[in-house]
Order: sequence, then structure tokens, then C-alpha cells
Amino acid sequence: MAARAGGAAGERRILCVGLVCLDIISVVETFPAEDSDTRCVSQRWQRGGNASNSCTVLALLGAPCAFMGSLVPGPAADFIAADFQRRGVDTAHIAWQPRGDVPCACCLVNASSGSRTIVLHDTNLPDVTARDFERVDLSRYKWIHFEARNAAEQEAMLERVERHNRAAAPGQRVRISVELEKPRQELLPLMGRGQVVRGGAWPRGRGLQLMGGARGAGGRGPGSRGAGVGATLICAWAEKGADAVGPDGELVHSDAFPPETLVDTLGAGDTFNAAVIFALAEGRTLQDALTFGCRIAGRKCGIQGFDGIV
Repeated sequence: MAARAGGAAGERRILCVGLVCLDIISVVETFPAEDSDTRCVSQRWQRGGNASNSCTVLALLGAPCAFMGSLVPGPAADFIAADFQRRGVDTAHIAWQPRGDVPCACCLVNASSGSRTIVLHDTNLPDVTARDFERVDLSRYKWIHFEARNAAEQEAMLERVERHNRAAAPGQRVRISVELEKPRQELLPLMGRGQVVRGGAWPRGRGLQLMGGARGAGGRGPGSRGAGVGATLICAWAEKGADAVGPDGELVHSDAFPPETLVDTLGAGDTFNAAVIFALAEGRTLQDALTFGCRIAGRKCGIQGFDGIV
């Protein structure tokens, strides 16, 4: 079921580690009242999950990329694998589990406001492990993005990348980014392992507090590892744009780029992540990457799904 992303032979890729799920998306004219019976405007299946969505956007931007996460054979997995293949995302590192259920998200997209409401059944399917990650040839990747989930296993994965970076020539090191969608206590130690750390749906005060701590630490961010590169901390605030503090402690900001009509915000954060990673991996400045991320996320909010963001 593996698919290969496009790109020149030998070109180093971007790997996203995290969740893939089946999104069942119903577009409704207005958000329904509890215990009501209403018809939707449209309904579709879509491959979802933070890391999975970021792979979709990276592929649309033209970056050779791969996904690593868990699936279990069955009709839902067949749909997901076919969609990865359609997008040109490498699925060689999917960990196929012998039992469990594919996670499923029921999503309501409100056509009148563009809001999305998600109810996720994050099932009994095991996450990928450090042992699964041992099979990844790190020399093939220039960037690995971790959607923080199973902290103990991901700590071991990150340690492996750090060992690789200590032994590798500067041009062969792997950049590490970590996304913490919610600041759960057990996941916070992963912040210290990323060279680029992205806060997710945090209260703005909490994000600014962490960014202030990064500046107070001399610009090294909430911990830095590997090749001795200071961390970059990024926080996005939806319609208020995004802020970031770089390795030198400089704070940069980008305004949002809202579409004329807000259509569908499902996956906007994942789009922002992918666009920022794409730009930084190309060597753009933090300011340029932040602005590019906000611009591409704004385009996504003006369309259904992801086709049309570029």
C-alpha cells in the first residue's frame, strides 16, 4: 500500500509522525440544536488527523513527504491508504496493527460561520512505538515533525534523532519540530526536544507566557537539543494571526489573511504547521515562514477541504 511522493531521486524528505483518522464531514446550514433532526448540505469522507493533514498540505506545496502512524486493515484503512497514494504521500512507515479500530472523527462544518465542531473517537488502536521508529532511515529525511501523543515513546524517538544529529555532518542533520495541540502535562517535556515547537489550541495568555519564558532564557526557547540550535517557539491565534520567538530571542508577528468568506476551518491549524515547516525547510526567514503559514491557512479557510490552497 506504500506510495512514493514526488521529488528528485535522493532528495531528502519531510516526515510527519502522528494521527491519521477517518473524518466524516457533514456541512450544515447552521449548527443544529440539541435533540433536533436536520438535513445537511453535503457529506463526505476525508482523510484526517493532524500529521496526516500536514502531509496533504506539504504534498500540495510540492514537498516530498512521508507519514508515520498506525492503521489496522479494513475498509476505512483502504480509503485512507488510497487517499495518501492519490496525494503522493509515502506510506512506507505506517505501522499496521493486528487489531483495533481506525480512529474516526464526526465533523460538523457550519456553512454560515465556517466553524468546525469535531467529535473524535480516538480508539484502542496503539500508537507507533520507538521500535517502529527504529526502522526509519534518518538519512533520507531533512525534517521530522512530531504530533505530540504518546510521550514516553516519542521521547525515545527524539533521542534517536538527536544521536543521529550529533554524529552527522551539519548538512545531513535532521530538523525536529513538535506540535502540542493542547498543553497536557504529560506532553510538556516534549517541548524541550524540538528545535521548532508549535503550540496548538492554547489560550493566548498561556502561549505568550511560554514565549516570554523563551525570551527570558536567552532566546534558547523551552529547551534545545541535538546540534545545539536554539529553539523556535510558534503560537497561532486564528483570526489574530501568529507570533513566534526565534533562536536569537527576536519576537516576530504575522497578521491573519482571512478569506472573503469563511467556508471551512477544519484543518486550518494543520495547514499552518505544514506551510511554516515547508518555508523553514526551504531556508526562508522565520518572519517569511510565519507570514507564509498565515497566508496559506487563510486560503484553506476559504475552501472546502484542501484542494485549491496553492
